Amino acid sequence: MAVQAERRSDQTPTPETVSVILRAEGLTKQVSSPEGPLTILDDVTLEIRRGEAVALVGPSGAGKTTLLALLAGLDQPTRGRIWLGHDELTALDEDGRAMLRARRVGFVFQSFHLVQSLTALENVMLPLELAGDPGALRQATATLAQVGLAARIHHYPRQLSGGEQQRVAVARAFVTGPEVLFADEPTGNLDTATGEKIVELLFDLNARTKTTLVLVTHERELAARCDRVITVVGGRIA
Repeated sequence: MAVQAERRSDQTPTPETVSVILRAEGLTKQVSSPEGPLTILDDVTLEIRRGEAVALVGPSGAGKTTLLALLAGLDQPTRGRIWLGHDELTALDEDGRAMLRARRVGFVFQSFHLVQSLTALENVMLPLELAGDPGALRQATATLAQVGLAARIHHYPRQLSGGEQQRVAVARAFVTGPEVLFADEPTGNLDTATGEKIVELLFDLNARTKTTLVLVTHERELAARCDRVITVVGGRIA
């Protein structure tokens, strides 16, 4: 199976970018349905290099979000294996995957997924506090300033615009210094102008931190910003 890929011509491979951070072999995901087993993903194999920005694209229902969830350790495949660096995600139980995600992975979702009873600052501090980081307040404050929300840190999500809420979500995702950041339609709930600002922010932070970025998108312009495009059609790599 060939992977449809486009690369930026100005990128020179280095030992850091060539090393593989995510690897999947023979991923298959099936779920039950009234008609019998339904195959969402079918024998998907891929590699993602450290520091890459990769877009997963394809029609609705193709299996993109399912693939993202499996690569992130949020779900387990019916068959197949996944590695994050040297750690095999598929060999871990739920607690083990949760610990690995907390240390090494960040998430940005279409619907923000902020805790409504916490302020912007408290939302960004949350993953650091769960990890027992004594510098949670300082790091969260600095990261919110990086995303342009220094004046809004004590506001609750309901007091923020959609774009501001997504900035909080981006800050929360980056504050732990993740090796891989997964984004599922990060601009899907935003107007065009606000979405463009979030895209700029994502790629700016990605470049600064050298975090690997894996995102699901239906937007051609956003996919074109990535180093590589992987097309999923009918649960397979096209």
